[in-house]
Amino acid sequence: MGEQSDGSSAARSAQDPDTGGQQGLFSRLISALSPTSEQNPDDGYGAGQASGGGAPSGARPNMGNLRRLRVDDVAVPKADIIAVSVDISKDDLVQVFRDSGISRLPVYEGSLDRPLGLVLFKDLALQFGFGGPRAQFNLRAMLRPLIYAPASMTLAVMLQRMQTERTHMALVIDEYGGVDGLVTIEDLIETVIGEIEDEHDTDDGAYWVVEKPGVLLAQARTPLDEFEAAMGLTLLRPEEEEEIDTLGGLVFVLCGHVPAKGEVVSHDSGLVFEVLDADPRRIKRLRIRLPEHLNTEVSKVQQG
Repeated sequence: MGEQSDGSSAARSAQDPDTGGQQGLFSRLISALSPTSEQNPDDGYGAGQASGGGAPSGARPNMGNLRRLRVDDVAVPKADIIAVSVDISKDDLVQVFRDSGISRLPVYEGSLDRPLGLVLFKDLALQFGFGGPRAQFNLRAMLRPLIYAPASMTLAVMLQRMQTERTHMALVIDEYGGVDGLVTIEDLIETVIGEIEDEHDTDDGAYWVVEKPGVLLAQARTPLDEFEAAMGLTLLRPEEEEEIDTLGGLVFVLCGHVPAKGEVVSHDSGLVFEVLDADPRRIKRLRIRLPEHLNTEVSKVQQG
């Protein structure tokens, strides 16, 4: 969800709404969409990658995406939204934050179609963490407001609403008023500038690093041809070569769905992929265990 889009990942990167520090960025993005802005109508589309980015498959990150795309083009589907019931216990809520790795969650009563608001991990930590006084847990009192948006709303209008209301997450509603998806500020910005990497991504432009002998940590966007060349493996069948460009795309095909954090999948070559970081729209980081029969000195493996 990002997040998620707050999925996932989205929530971790989104600045807290009470700081107001994103005002300059919002203003620059929105002003670029004025009628005087020069936009190439053919710009912004190209071949997508299986591991995904902020823009949907087939759309390159581009300022024009804010006018071209609608909220439902980037939203996390309802089935993939991570949310909690208002009657959840404090310990269980902490566990959801820990397991999901995201920093804000929608809160509902009864079902997700009856949302009440948003809970931030920051608020929970400030009130109950750091050795402070143990106040009585009351989730209702901690809720912040949510934005609700129709699926047909353009990303530019959604961005303006997030700026005005200083809220970085919105629930997408259907024609009957039910919840249909979720979108975060990071989802919108990534359609313009591309995937926003965080502190978990590898440094110095390396697609993978050695964790220990026989085990690699890799970014899902690692070009598959480079990885195959470095490992001396062929991981795709001929009919898949035009469809899969990245390690994330390979894992997606092996699973048949976007896998959740912690999911493990094996390849016929003997490689074992463990998903270390993912949101409901894309895989982000992988741990790769190499098979013994490769006889590879992992410490000597270099990026292709």
